[in-house]
Amino acid sequence: MHKSRNERFRWVVFLVVAAVLSALVWVGWSVITRSHSIPGLLDSGPDTKVSVGITDMPQSLDIRATASASAERLLLDNVYETLLTVDQNNQLKPGVATDWKTSDDGLTYTLTIASGLTFSNGHTLDAGDVVWSLQQAITQKYAGVDDLGDLKSATNPNDSTVVITLAQTNPTLLRALSGRLGIVYDSEAGDADYAKQAVGSGPFTVGKFTPGQSLTLDYNGGYHGTKAHVGTVTFTQYSDETSLADAVSKGTIDMVAPATVTVASQMNGKDGLTVTEGATTDKVLLAFNNNSDSIMSDQNVRTTFRYLIDSAGIAASQSDSSGALGGPISPLEPGYEDLTGLFPHDMSKTQTMTSYFGPYLTTVDLVVTAQWQPMAETIKQQIEQLPRPSVNLEVVSDEEYAKRIQDGTWELTLMSMNGTDDAGTFADPDSIFHYNHAEVQQAYADARAATNDADYAEKMKVYARKLSEDAASNWLYTRKCFTVASTKLSGYPTALIDQRMPLADLTVK
Repeated sequence: MHKSRNERFRWVVFLVVAAVLSALVWVGWSVITRSHSIPGLLDSGPDTKVSVGITDMPQSLDIRATASASAERLLLDNVYETLLTVDQNNQLKPGVATDWKTSDDGLTYTLTIASGLTFSNGHTLDAGDVVWSLQQAITQKYAGVDDLGDLKSATNPNDSTVVITLAQTNPTLLRALSGRLGIVYDSEAGDADYAKQAVGSGPFTVGKFTPGQSLTLDYNGGYHGTKAHVGTVTFTQYSDETSLADAVSKGTIDMVAPATVTVASQMNGKDGLTVTEGATTDKVLLAFNNNSDSIMSDQNVRTTFRYLIDSAGIAASQSDSSGALGGPISPLEPGYEDLTGLFPHDMSKTQTMTSYFGPYLTTVDLVVTAQWQPMAETIKQQIEQLPRPSVNLEVVSDEEYAKRIQDGTWELTLMSMNGTDDAGTFADPDSIFHYNHAEVQQAYADARAATNDADYAEKMKVYARKLSEDAASNWLYTRKCFTVASTKLSGYPTALIDQRMPLADLTVK
């Protein structure tokens, strides 16, 4: 009996000690996981999966070294966070930086960095990482680094403040910090292979990447902000429109973004699918080669073509058009003004002007790739309504086209420009347009000297009007983008998806 009581006592002591030790282990483990923020350990996330079809899977995820628009679109806001970001109206919004101030002279920017931020590996993100990332962009000559302007210094007086000083004004600096140059990298990540993986601070991590084929983003359970609503998003490349349309129609994939006009039109009205249109900054133009040995170097010839071509009619006839343009700045960019009234289609005025040239205006070369051939044939027909000039339409391969444009052996071409503030290209006489006009260049220089956003927008408006009045090119229309998605999906972006595709709010019903 005495022995039995002793055995029971020893068992009680054993159980108590075991419970205490278990509690201590649990407490210690909790402290470790909290202090190191082990991603996904405490929050495995939802088990929902979404598949997205695209046509341009990148070959590398290293958007520091290569100017890959596809990598930028898939990774920004998803895997990588930027100092600032943009909303669906292309307006600047807080990102890693919750606030920013610009000095009166436009040379000093003070950014307040959010507290409690972490990278996907558990490391803390602070102002020191921001400064290190900017320094790396300059010393390593990251893609697009010139957009930072003449950066004099970047310092962090404390963990939550970054001060950027410029040697000369750069009114588009904040815009640059909302893109690839605004990505904050982990200064303690070591020799991470950024071509195949990523150490970001966004709501997703890179799960698996097969260059040119597929990319899987996984839920980041250690994300410091509002976490993603889905567990994984897998992007798969499709080589042609037919296979892409077939996949989304059969439900093999849940979404196509961005979708081509052909795929969007085929899927429109199909049960279980929603086709959505969104705005972009993509501008379609009939570009003029203003080089001195080109007939388009004559301002009167350029003006004649602006009146001759029915730009409004072309814009209305294109299924990817969101409206006629008339100038180098789209409605989503700073400095936009409706300039479509400058050169209305006017055959009588055109006939008067062409009679002035006599035998001088005989033939003009229009060089395009196959994707632009239908529109090029329309333009050829419109120009050849008059006795002169005739149009030599050349449809060439992508490789030949790139060489012709670079060599300047063209007079007219159809192309698109897709980027905020890319109107400044025309102020560079060494650009592919070879446009050289002192007054227009001064107007652009005035805009670049602006010290605040409002001043910059107003001066860009002046520049754009002067550029269009001189008929430096013929801006036809702004494009729209398309998304085809299963009706079970919601919360996905529909505007600017040709540039960035934030999917943290993506939800499966």
